[in-house]
Amino acid sequence: MTNCHPHVAILPSPGMGHLIPLAEFAKLLTTSYGITVTFLTLDDSPRINSFINALPDTITHISLPKPSLHDLPPEAKAETRTSFTMSRCLPFLREVMVKLKATTNLAALIVDLFGTDAFDVVTDLEINPYIMFPSTATLLNFMFHLEDLDQTIQGEYRDHAHLIQVPGCVPFHGKDLLVPVQDRKDQAYSLILRNSTRYKEAAGIFFNSASSIEPEPIKELMSMNSPPVYSIGPMIHDTSGEDDSSSCVKWLDEQPPGSVLFVSFGSGGRLSSEQLTELAMGLEMSGHRFLWIARSPTETVQEKSKNDPLLFLPDGFLERTIEIGLVIDSWAPQLAILKHAAIGGFLTHCGWNSSLESIVHSVPMIAWPLYAEQNMNAVMLAEELKIAIRPVVDEKRGMIGRDEISKVVRELMEGEEGKNLRINVERIAKNAIKENPYRSLDPIINIWKNMIRTDVPV
Repeated sequence: MTNCHPHVAILPSPGMGHLIPLAEFAKLLTTSYGITVTFLTLDDSPRINSFINALPDTITHISLPKPSLHDLPPEAKAETRTSFTMSRCLPFLREVMVKLKATTNLAALIVDLFGTDAFDVVTDLEINPYIMFPSTATLLNFMFHLEDLDQTIQGEYRDHAHLIQVPGCVPFHGKDLLVPVQDRKDQAYSLILRNSTRYKEAAGIFFNSASSIEPEPIKELMSMNSPPVYSIGPMIHDTSGEDDSSSCVKWLDEQPPGSVLFVSFGSGGRLSSEQLTELAMGLEMSGHRFLWIARSPTETVQEKSKNDPLLFLPDGFLERTIEIGLVIDSWAPQLAILKHAAIGGFLTHCGWNSSLESIVHSVPMIAWPLYAEQNMNAVMLAEELKIAIRPVVDEKRGMIGRDEISKVVRELMEGEEGKNLRINVERIAKNAIKENPYRSLDPIINIWKNMIRTDVPV
């Protein structure tokens, strides 16, 4: 008896923002196409293990030893630490891939945007490498053109006098490009550049977007000769089996339809204590209902004794807003919140997973980017798709003031611009639901099925 199913290995880089979309892709492959998957992780924390344990039985999990990064300086950026984690795990990855090739119909290794060093391992083993790009088609286009930009633009991108034009994409001010390219002398930049130049070596690239969301960037990607690209979005974390009876959902049940602003900066998003105060006062001044998933300020991230964000809210804020607001200092079911009838807007850090969840559930946004590629996402959401308002930063103070926050909240929730944003996002969501982007996978699935060997035991 032989194993007749193609098998793929998937290796995300550390972090929930990478883990979730690659895990959803693994679920898609197993449930829709009968592909079996080995999911590899470099993090065995309780949160990761809980997430992995909820995956279907058709997905096998292997935890690779996490390499030491003790020699990196404390100020090394997250992208640097991630890139070195991925490159230093290759000996462990090779051992796993050799075993999988001997015992399964291994057709591919799929990595994310930081994993191109793994190409060296799999090409030696005659296994095709693929990239699952968990962000926008816009960012993928940028990555393909980064080498050209590096050669043609002098100095820092943020100081460039002109808008930076990437084919098929909305023009960007240099200061709005992703954070790790803002300092070209930093190692993070050279690592991002090195990874991006290797994208063309992939046998194919999957990305989490749809033509209804990014028509021009996707058209540009499709026009490239190599490598083939596959639009598979909008793919969001399926939480249909999670308990939606949390306290915040029950609180939403008591609020009028479309009346609540959801405020969340994701699991890793933190504000300074001063900015936290401005946000609280701006929400209060707006007079609108809000559900705020708060995190303690950036200054206290290393001080566990000060990890209660409620301690840093303005005096009397909770008492004054008790009738209209709810502040949560722990995890909350974001998808259940966004699809709730009471939600009328989303103040978000513009992480792509959160942005897609908001789009799919027709919720217009206030774009408040913090790190990574979130500035680029904010530009696209506000200027190109016109489904978000972007607050103006007070450059003298280096933050967004309470008056500006109150203004954009009122505009989103009750103003004419907010109504237009809502119409736009509802149209995009409707068109996205009509699309069946998974059909784009059919050619690659057929390739994998044609690679099946008859000598692999069950």
